[in-house]
Amino acid sequence: MKFAMEADALQVLGRKTATESDDLAQLVRNLMDAAEPLEGTFNGAAKAAFNNFKARTEDVASTLSNALVGITESIAGQNLAFVTAADEGADAHHAAEGAADFAGADTSKFAPRG
Repeated sequence: MKFAMEADALQVLGRKTATESDDLAQLVRNLMDAAEPLEGTFNGAAKAAFNNFKARTEDVASTLSNALVGITESIAGQNLAFVTAADEGADAHHAAEGAADFAGADTSKFAPRG
């Protein structure tokens, strides 16, 4: 199995996650705004539930936003680890490449046969 990933895949994912975090929090706020015209129509337990929903809307939006910020930070950490490992691997390869000695290699089995 081969795994291939574009060099900027994690950066792109991080940017998209940050943008979608903001969008999701705004959608929760929009839901509250859309429910606003219903505020005076409830009585009893329904009114209490509606008021609870209204009071918790900002908490829900903030909690979702904070969770996605944590995910975005995790993605940034993964990207740093990926880039660092790729750079270190390339440096190690270049260092080993320069130290290779092929002078004593038997190349006769690779010669053309005639």
